[in-house]
Amino acid sequence: MGTGPSTPRRGGDDTAEYLIGTFVGGKAFPINSDYWQKLLELPFDLHWPVNRVEQACRTFAQNNHSTRHLAKILVHLTWCLQESLSNPDVSSVATMKAVNASYISSVFLKYSIENLKSENLEDLYLSLDESETIPNNIRKDESIIDMVMHAVLSYIGRVDISPKTNLLHHELLNFMLIAMSTQLLSGPSPGPNDFHPFIDAATSQESSLVDLVVHKLLLNYISRPRSKSSVSYNLISEENQLGVLKRVGSAAANIVLFPLSYFVNSSVEASRSQLADSSINILLILIHYRKCILVESMKNNNASLTSEYLLKDETYFAENPYCKALENVKDVEFDRVDIEGNAHSRPLVRLPFASLFDTLGMCLADETAVLLLYSLVHGNSDFLEYVLVRTDIDTLLMPLLETLYDASRRTSNQIYMVLIILLILSQDSSFNASIHKLILPSVPWYQERLLNQTSLGSLMVIILIRTVKYNMSKMRDVYLHTNCLATLANMAPHVHRLSSYASQRLVSLFDMLSRKYAKLAEVKNNKMQMSDSDPKDDDKTPEDTSAELHIYTDFLRIVLEILNAILTYALPRNPEVIYAIMHRQEVFQPFRNHPRFNELLENIFSVLDFFNSRMDAHKLDGEWSVEKVLQVININCRFWRGDGMKMFTQLRFTYEQESHPEEFFIPYVWQLVISRSGFSFGPSSINLFPVELPVEVSYSPGETKTDQNMQLNVKEAMESSV
Repeated sequence: MGTGPSTPRRGGDDTAEYLIGTFVGGKAFPINSDYWQKLLELPFDLHWPVNRVEQACRTFAQNNHSTRHLAKILVHLTWCLQESLSNPDVSSVATMKAVNASYISSVFLKYSIENLKSENLEDLYLSLDESETIPNNIRKDESIIDMVMHAVLSYIGRVDISPKTNLLHHELLNFMLIAMSTQLLSGPSPGPNDFHPFIDAATSQESSLVDLVVHKLLLNYISRPRSKSSVSYNLISEENQLGVLKRVGSAAANIVLFPLSYFVNSSVEASRSQLADSSINILLILIHYRKCILVESMKNNNASLTSEYLLKDETYFAENPYCKALENVKDVEFDRVDIEGNAHSRPLVRLPFASLFDTLGMCLADETAVLLLYSLVHGNSDFLEYVLVRTDIDTLLMPLLETLYDASRRTSNQIYMVLIILLILSQDSSFNASIHKLILPSVPWYQERLLNQTSLGSLMVIILIRTVKYNMSKMRDVYLHTNCLATLANMAPHVHRLSSYASQRLVSLFDMLSRKYAKLAEVKNNKMQMSDSDPKDDDKTPEDTSAELHIYTDFLRIVLEILNAILTYALPRNPEVIYAIMHRQEVFQPFRNHPRFNELLENIFSVLDFFNSRMDAHKLDGEWSVEKVLQVININCRFWRGDGMKMFTQLRFTYEQESHPEEFFIPYVWQLVISRSGFSFGPSSINLFPVELPVEVSYSPGETKTDQNMQLNVKEAMESSV
């Protein structure tokens, strides 16, 4: 697309063509030129096809190094936001101009970022040319990036959402997402040479502004609509809202691929829900960002050290203020002075934990909500304490357990996050006790059998064991096994009236693991005999089999310790567990003399001997039934004293993050953003995580082209890469 005619024309479309053409063209307009006011004030009505938008972006990228128009429109965005901030309820013209400046900036900034020809982000040319006359309201010691990010964050944090500001809030969140997408260009391990100017500017803001932003983003999230009657305002009409970009927006959306449903959808719920989703995406990116800094003094003093050593041992991560703010969020009921009478050094982010709890419970089918819940219960001790004292903990647990039940349709990362949340909760003894007192009338999503009047604790045991079984057949992930068993071990001493089905599943878990153990032991013995005479390169080595056998030995021991904890600390309250062990007592016999298990099995057989002898002593007319066996067990539970039982230290597992959690969380957050927000980014430009590129297939003469999906499926590519 050319630069358009030399002077603006009066017609709306012609003027719009000229203004956009001039913006992307080679003629540089000074920052104080009237051109910028015309660009940001005139409403357009263009409907460009995607190829014209692409051409405009390419032309812009070729000329921006000389025109610096991207830097200039960011300055004007800053000025519009400053004007809107000074009087947000009155300055509707400034708000409209800010919407347009934000959208135009987003379109061309995104194209520039994902089409960088080098790793040097300075090629974005986000500074004014030295020949440019700098206005007085631009500080010479402040970069344009710092200036615009301060203005954007100030508006988001300080201006409430209203009919007049709703669209601008949407656009600023979209702008932030694009500005921070430079992370997609870097590798999965943050390094000191990574350059993310916009997100670095965001993390360098004063703590009071950071707190305001975290507060507003969380408020946006918990204010998502629950019903039509819960939202008290409506969107402005399209004519008043869209301003300059009514048509550039609809055309450029084909390039930016943002979720722009609010441009054409007047649904209040759609707008609020989208605002909530955008807010949570931005918050997750901000709290999980880590800036890697190289320690220069050590580098200079140890010039002979290898670069690998420098990267591993002489870098550190700067403190993330957004992560800190989230960790310090308090309930609205919290007193600003703690119990020791010490005032806090910074303003507290205060939120209604009740609303946050309810919103999370409503949204936990979505991975972003699971990740936010993880971030809160792991990092914020006050919110974790609030969750643990809620009497309706099923609000959170039921959707989490349903996610595990549906594991085959979930990503591995989502399953990990859910299991870690459950492990964190199970570290609290009151939680383990309370979940067995909460009775569920039914569990409609559980299809294998009817679960009526089942305790939440029993359901949790059933689902965790089911997850282990699924993992053994599909994922074969040791980490997942370990988390499931660790949570069950934490729960074991507090089990109360475990259901018959959960008790049967628990014994079946031991049986299932023992079968895997026996198979591995047989394979190991065979390989040891064949390793010297007939090695097979395509099979596992004896060492591999030995390592796997050792892992399953540990798993079996944990299950035995779980059973021991129930029998040692909670036997009288769990007759169904005793029945299940008696019913399947033969599965324990092969391990009775195993050196790793014999002490634990002594306790189990002590219980079996006690109750078997009571059964033998009980005179019965006719055959035994389940009800009659349970009746005898219940009667004799009263006489159980635990004589001869060996007391083992209670197992207690706690969750600790890996030493470099950023290597998991930063790619994971961006995977979620790309797969769920509608945000698209050129797959060939993504280095943060593996992406399957589109495949071009050529067909020989006479060969029929089958219906194949050769488009980039980011979600599938990301799931297979994790």
